Amino acid sequence: MGTEHSKSEGRRRMVFLRKGPKLPAWEDALLSGKEPKSLLKRGLRYVSLSLIMKGMTSAPDFLWGLPEVQKLNLSRNQLVMIPPSLGKLDRLVVLNLGGNCLKCLPKEIGLLRNLKVLFVNMNCLTEVPAELSLCRKLEVLSLSHNCISQLPLSFTDLTSLRKLNLSNNRFVQIPLCIFALRSLDFLHLGSNRLENIAESVQYLVNLQIFIVENNNIRTLPRSLCFITTLELLNVDYNAIQTLPDDLYLLRRLPRIAWNPMDKGLHIAHNPLSRPLPEVVEGGLDVLFNYLREKKEHN
Repeated sequence: MGTEHSKSEGRRRMVFLRKGPKLPAWEDALLSGKEPKSLLKRGLRYVSLSLIMKGMTSAPDFLWGLPEVQKLNLSRNQLVMIPPSLGKLDRLVVLNLGGNCLKCLPKEIGLLRNLKVLFVNMNCLTEVPAELSLCRKLEVLSLSHNCISQLPLSFTDLTSLRKLNLSNNRFVQIPLCIFALRSLDFLHLGSNRLENIAESVQYLVNLQIFIVENNNIRTLPRSLCFITTLELLNVDYNAIQTLPDDLYLLRRLPRIAWNPMDKGLHIAHNPLSRPLPEVVEGGLDVLFNYLREKKEHN
């Protein structure tokens, strides 16, 4: 009787264990005696490893023994730091650290000489290591939703950078180093504390999308009108009262845009002086004609 009772009790315990919370895939693989390399996925372009939403507060040590990984996704965890060992993954092309609790990046990130895409958005960064500028192949960089107020001057070396997202930070002015990034076609500085746009913005000769919504900008520089590659200019939610007469030179802007995703000129929620609000209501052609005629009569 006692034996049968202990057997049934044991069965109940086994059932309970089976119904317990499932281990994360990487932890389960390690505990079952598999090699960490078995977690890698070999696609057509990259050898990748994804550890999204695993509840990790620190990266597992086995990562730094996988030098062949080219695409690493550690986003949406609770990582508080990335160790210097990151530099061992020198074949990385894409690195996603977004949605964690990082306060800094290791200087060894500069050893990732093949890195092309880096996401460190939605963290707690207050600064960016100068060594990041050693990643000369970097094309896409997102540092949005952090606490950054300046960038290292060495960022001028990131000559391959095409897309830069610095939105939702603490910039009071556009860092000077950005104006040296002539390959930029996308620049997002929305939701900062910008008070102006420097005339040097004209050096961004390949810029197609420029977003500075939700800042404290009062005027737009005349030099902005010479970036004739612009297809989307978003200055919504600022303190702009007047527009430069040469704005009509931005002929690639297709319309006055209201949807955030649409190309065109976004100028809503600004205290424009009269008659600009009425002119804007008429559409972009009406606005451009007004500015052109105004310039001719001055």
